[in-house]
Amino acid sequence: MSQAITLSARNLTRRHGRREVIRGVSLQLRRGEVLGLLGHNGAGKSTTMQLLTGTLMPNSGAIEICGYDLAKQPTHAKACIGYLPETPPLYRDMRVDDYLVFAAKLHRVARSAIAGALAETKRRCGLEDAGGKIIGTLSKGYQQRVGIAQAIIHNPDVIILDEPTVGLDPTQIRDIRALIRELGNAHSVILSTHLLSEVENICDRVEIMQHGQLIYGDTSVRMQRFGHHTGFVVTLLAPPALAELKAVDGVESVEALSDTRFKILHTSDTNSAAALLAAAAEGGWQAQQLTPLQGNLEDAFVQLTQNETAA
Repeated sequence: MSQAITLSARNLTRRHGRREVIRGVSLQLRRGEVLGLLGHNGAGKSTTMQLLTGTLMPNSGAIEICGYDLAKQPTHAKACIGYLPETPPLYRDMRVDDYLVFAAKLHRVARSAIAGALAETKRRCGLEDAGGKIIGTLSKGYQQRVGIAQAIIHNPDVIILDEPTVGLDPTQIRDIRALIRELGNAHSVILSTHLLSEVENICDRVEIMQHGQLIYGDTSVRMQRFGHHTGFVVTLLAPPALAELKAVDGVESVEALSDTRFKILHTSDTNSAAALLAAAAEGGWQAQQLTPLQGNLEDAFVQLTQNETAA
C-alpha cells in the first residue's frame, strides 16, 4: 500500500512585479519521506518554501496540506506544518524552555499537553540540558536545534526546513543531519539546500530547481546514476585485442586506460562482468581486479543544470 500524500502543490506561479520568479512548480510529498529541494543560490528554493508554508501566496496554483486547501482553509492547513526558515525565528533573550512553551501555545497545543510536548521535543532535538539557558548564549548549532524544536513541538505531519545546516561546523552539521533523518521516520520532511552532500546523506528523493522551475525529480539513488552508463574497470594481465573485449555479451564500449586496465561500459540488462570473467578464464587473460563504476550526485547535478541552461 502506498504511503499517504501529506503535501500536494500544483502549478504554483509567483510574480515579483512583471518577473515570474516561480513558474509552474508541482510536487508531492508522502508520509515518511525526506524530499530534498536542490538548486543553486537564487534558484527559487526559499520562495517555494514560503509558498508551501503560506507565508507567501502564489499568483496561481493550489496547495493542499493533509487534505486541507492552504488558501481556503489556512488555519487547518498551517496546523499541519512545522517551518524552519533560513534565519531561525528565535527570541535570543528568552530561555529555551520559555521560548518553546511560547511556540507550543502559538501552535495551539492544549495546555495540558504542553509539558509532555516540551519534554519530548527537547529529547528529540538533544536539548535536555539546555532548557534553562538563554538562547543568545547558545552555539549556532544549538540555536539551530531550538529552531527545529519550535517547528516540531506541535507534532506536525509536514516539516519544512530551509537551509537547516547553513553556517554550521562539520560536527554540528552531522548532528543536525542525524536529527533530520530521525524526523523523516515519522513525518514528511522537505529540505531546501544547495549542498549536494546534504541530499546524499539525508534525502530519499530529490527535486532540482533552476530559474524558478523544477527541472528534474527522482530518488536520490537513481539520480546519482543519472547520465552514467553501467560499467566497470577491469585489470587483465594478459589482455586480448580490444575487438575481443568488445565482442563480450552486452559490452557497448571499451577504453584502454593502460596496457592492462580497461574501462568497459555495457547495457544495464546484461551481466557483462560475469561474461567477461568467464571469457577471461577461458582465454587466459588473467583477470585480477574488477571495479564497478560509481555515479555521484555532483556529476548528475552539473549535467542536469547545464543541460537546462543550454536548452
